[in-house]
Amino acid sequence: MDENYIIIGFWTIITIYLALKIFRCIRIIPAQDVLIVERLGKYSRTLRAGFHLLVPFVDRDAYYLSLKEQAIDVQPQICITHDNVQVKVDGVLYIKVIDPVRAAYGIQDYKFASIQLAQTTMRSIIGTMELDKTIGGEKDMINSTIVAAVDQASGPWGIKVNRYEILNIVPPKSVLDAMEKEKKAQISKRSQILLSEGERDSRINRSLGLKEEAINKSEGEKQRRINSAEGKASEIESIAQASAKGIEAVASSIAEQEGGSAVKLQITKAFIQNFLNLAKENTEILIPADVMNLPNLIANLTGTKSKTKD
Repeated sequence: MDENYIIIGFWTIITIYLALKIFRCIRIIPAQDVLIVERLGKYSRTLRAGFHLLVPFVDRDAYYLSLKEQAIDVQPQICITHDNVQVKVDGVLYIKVIDPVRAAYGIQDYKFASIQLAQTTMRSIIGTMELDKTIGGEKDMINSTIVAAVDQASGPWGIKVNRYEILNIVPPKSVLDAMEKEKKAQISKRSQILLSEGERDSRINRSLGLKEEAINKSEGEKQRRINSAEGKASEIESIAQASAKGIEAVASSIAEQEGGSAVKLQITKAFIQNFLNLAKENTEILIPADVMNLPNLIANLTGTKSKTKD
């Protein structure tokens, strides 16, 4: 009876084992995944997306790989710059399997190898650069150099390196404090320069305004004087023309009959009026003797001699 239980148990175990083996021979591969199959220890074929059957006890699924682009963290590492400053650098490496067979048999662990190569290249590049360039705008150059180096080395591994991105470059705290002080000093200097430039521009603008104002005033004064001179010239010209016309009229009148008598009358009248203007109150004047002989005086003024009776 015991022997029967043993035989039944044995065959049950065998049956379960065979069922599991047969079940494991059924493979459904998702998209963007591949399965490397070995037959009797040798590479047999590469199974891609779809339904597949393996030969029990003969075929073995050796490697299961993904064809998707993979982001691999590159752990922080200490790098020494050209000016002997230690910085801690980390990043992300983006790779993709393009040849599953090479990725499976070309190297034991392509991810680990890619990380190590990226770190080594990063140390070499940063060792040739100053701290300012490392922290400044040279990240793109570092990234492209690492991508070129890793991609060239990973060609036999069936790996394509798409890009590398530096996440952080962290200098020591003492260096950060010094950089912060330098930045504050630069900001203060720039602020003072801007203030002085603003004050300078303000003074220049004020001086230009005063200059323009002075020019405008001088131009206005110049134009006023020109206008005044032109007005006076016009006035003098008008007076001269009027005087000339008056003289012409007087000359014309003198040429006529009785014109001489009219001239004598005017001269006499003007003489008397001027004489009366001189003889004001509290004014002492000396009168020539011939002034009392008015006819002779008028005759002398008019250029004629009065006739005396015998």
